[in-house]
Amino acid sequence: MPEIREMTEKEVQEIAAMEAENFSKPWSEKSFLDAVKDSHALYLTAWEDGKPAGYAGMWIALDEGEITNVCVKQEYRGRKIGTALLAALEQRGKERGVASFFLEVRESNEKAIGLYEKAGFARMGIRKNFYEAPVENAAVMCKR
Repeated sequence: MPEIREMTEKEVQEIAAMEAENFSKPWSEKSFLDAVKDSHALYLTAWEDGKPAGYAGMWIALDEGEITNVCVKQEYRGRKIGTALLAALEQRGKERGVASFFLEVRESNEKAIGLYEKAGFARMGIRKNFYEAPVENAAVMCKR
């Protein structure tokens, strides 16, 4: 199992690089740094063999958590790291009063949708043209 811990300012550069490798519209280092410093955000990193293998994060408002990022480095996929990150995000979110978790995912991202469904998320609807580069609808998912 990976070691899961809260993201620190020292890790932001490496996490932003991982984000850029995996997403067409990646967050900047500044975006991650702002999130790490914000008390309404919870960002976690997964470590395998002393190396960052993935990360996940959410913003918290009252009893709702909006999951914004879930990413596992290519070479670490298939090792249940995404599952471990989601479970840790949920557990730590609950400790902070979160009762409902929401996220958006590209409709074509079947692997991610499968991961979220296995974690107990259900599809609630569609956000038309939510994503850019390429333009695509998002499936809105929730876990209560």
